[in-house]
Amino acid sequence: MDIHIAVEGHHDLSGQIYRQLRAGILEGRLAGGMRLPSTRDLATQLGVSRKTTLDVFERLLSEGYLSARAGSGTFVADGLERLPVERPAQARAAESSREQAKSKAKAAAARAQPLWEQMPESFPLPRPSVPSPQDFVGGATDKALFPFDVWRRCVNHALRAQARGPGTYREVAGEQELRLAISRYLAFNRAVSSNWEDVIVTQGAQHALDLMARITLRPGEVAAIEDPGYPPAHACFTATGARVVPVPVDREGLIVSKLPDKARLVYVTPSHQFPLGMPMSLERRVELLEWAQKRGAVIIEDDYDCEYRFEGRPMEPLKSLDRAGLVAYVGTFSKTIFPELRVGYLVPPASLYGPLVKARQIADCHGCTLTQTALASFILNGDFARHLRRMHKIYAQRRAMLLDHLRGDLARWFELIVPTAGIHMAARLRAPLTEEVLVSAAREASIGLYGLAPFYLHAQPQPGLMFGYGSIAVEHIDAALTTLARILPRVAP
Repeated sequence: MDIHIAVEGHHDLSGQIYRQLRAGILEGRLAGGMRLPSTRDLATQLGVSRKTTLDVFERLLSEGYLSARAGSGTFVADGLERLPVERPAQARAAESSREQAKSKAKAAAARAQPLWEQMPESFPLPRPSVPSPQDFVGGATDKALFPFDVWRRCVNHALRAQARGPGTYREVAGEQELRLAISRYLAFNRAVSSNWEDVIVTQGAQHALDLMARITLRPGEVAAIEDPGYPPAHACFTATGARVVPVPVDREGLIVSKLPDKARLVYVTPSHQFPLGMPMSLERRVELLEWAQKRGAVIIEDDYDCEYRFEGRPMEPLKSLDRAGLVAYVGTFSKTIFPELRVGYLVPPASLYGPLVKARQIADCHGCTLTQTALASFILNGDFARHLRRMHKIYAQRRAMLLDHLRGDLARWFELIVPTAGIHMAARLRAPLTEEVLVSAAREASIGLYGLAPFYLHAQPQPGLMFGYGSIAVEHIDAALTTLARILPRVAP
């Protein structure tokens, strides 16, 4: 392994090498136990005689900075990085000069646009909060039930296909097989009619939102979003410099009459409103489409977990009702497979397809072709449909257990919002119970609960909880909510 040592001129070569090696050891850049190159290799690297490097090593060995192991080589001695480093007057002066230069250059330092200083460090989305199986985290799937043996075969197929292919960049919009698989799936399951050439594969739904925001919004323009709503969407639109206006929802979804007249873009989750869970009524969907057509606004329809429907007939997606070419349909495999896969899709209006492909090409050219090819096989071979059918039965059991408790022994504390689809449900708290008190008391009992307050963007939060049941087994739901029923009389008499 080469070591960075700078040798200048032809004078005091051994001294130059010695001082740099010793400083590297004391400063911790050459860690204890690290094997050094042989004296012969080091001499060749630096262009000096071997006698020079032998003299340096002998001096460092005698002073205890190095240790020699017969048959193994020469190593940095352990523990020396903790010793104080000598700081002669010249070094201190140089450091002082550097600090002064830094101070003078501070005003000219690289800076991001001011809006990035105001962006959140992370989104207030649920993360597992307790080291316990009794955790109602939202947005998570049960990976233990995913058919990884089948997925392994799909990945192996993709590896073979990749090995046969040319070593070139691929189609910006995604692999043709996956786009075909997605278009067929949407046509059969969601009544979204599209040619495979209309589909753009993305790195999850968030990537699709970012692409849409970049091609439709200019700084100062208005983007409307549901309130309560999805914080990453709010952040995505804000990052373009747009003015984001939260719009309230009721039992029928987004209140169209509350939309700002100048909205250039409207983001909605009509199949399973995030986070409350109710679907947007058909009347409200038609009203929204008519509103957008009059103003030439673009609608982003985020159908994030529509695959799991448990009650009633499926509502027509906005995309299938759109006759004016205003709806961009966004979906993801994060809620059907797992979020780490990072694959989503976008079916935009035809007029936006070209600009979106250009934006995608500028951003990252295209996604991982190995994952896309494997996922295409998983869908086209029928494995994805089998997985969905199996998970639908399991999630239905978990949902039923939640409903039994929330309508039974917990009913006096919760006002349930019953969703027709998805893998989470919300419930408002009855006074005087508060989110903070309940979440804290549950955590002490090793139960992970999550409040709704972080999802309210402008409106006064209505205290409530989000119960995710994608990653919690039915027996743990039963045990957790039974415990919760015992806790509640103590925290909210």
